[in-house]
Amino acid sequence: MSVYRTERKLLYLLIVVMARAEVQDNISQECKQFLYMGTMPRGLEEQPLKKICQYYSGKPRFFTLYDTFSHTPVYSAYTFKRSDGSKKVDVPWMYEPQLSLVSGSREMMQFPSVNIHKSFEDSQAVLDDYSDTVIFERGQLNPDEHQADPDDKAATYTLTNVVPRVREFNIGPWKVHEHTIRKRLNNYCRGTAYVVTGVTTSGQSIRRHNINRLGIPTYLWSAYCCVDFDHNAPYSERLKFPAFAAHGLNDRENNRVQEMRVQQLEDFLKRVTYVSSSFQIFYDNCVSPNTVNSPLHSA
Repeated sequence: MSVYRTERKLLYLLIVVMARAEVQDNISQECKQFLYMGTMPRGLEEQPLKKICQYYSGKPRFFTLYDTFSHTPVYSAYTFKRSDGSKKVDVPWMYEPQLSLVSGSREMMQFPSVNIHKSFEDSQAVLDDYSDTVIFERGQLNPDEHQADPDDKAATYTLTNVVPRVREFNIGPWKVHEHTIRKRLNNYCRGTAYVVTGVTTSGQSIRRHNINRLGIPTYLWSAYCCVDFDHNAPYSERLKFPAFAAHGLNDRENNRVQEMRVQQLEDFLKRVTYVSSSFQIFYDNCVSPNTVNSPLHSA
């Protein structure tokens, strides 16, 4: 038995040394690339949340603000890549060892085949949390269809980028919304599109062994910022630049996704969740410092 335990300990230590995404007190310069003007959404500073620079295959891929109490992300921030919307179906689900222990490497990593996840499940979701849920599916905040490079797609398959999403909402209104945004940004965003997608919660949880394991989102919300866009786009689309937003109820019914101005989403979130009165998703409301104010920017 002692040899078996020693082997398990060695295997776990090997996993810890080999791969960790990077949890940071302050965002590194290389991870600021996923945030408009390198700035996080303002108004969540007082919350005890973890900043994760999501590394995969040696490169930073996106940024996540993570709640280790509810074992779900508050939001993921990423840069949209033009794509055909295809999904990468051969990627195993991954986790973030650095949430549990001080690390060496910064890479996310595949769940181990041996049952050692109890060493890190106190700080994050594990596959068992989703195994017996009938109503909910694993829903990505940074969806793989908004990425093009195979490694960028693969990096979205970490449970720190996932929330429990009601199946009818996940495969229906929210999936349609992700398609809509992909097509819009593909067609009319000429520069970099910055996207922030997050959740609100109300205390409901998925339980396992009579323990609260996963915070269930009440609403999903998302916003994008693209200051370099096609000014010759159809008027109905041009009005949705440089920034636009949406939210939807994570439920089987009344789950229509509503699009709106970013400021309207911010006002909504101030009413329904714990953000402060100064909450702002994009620095200076996504107005480029090189752009003269116009009706499009002030709308």
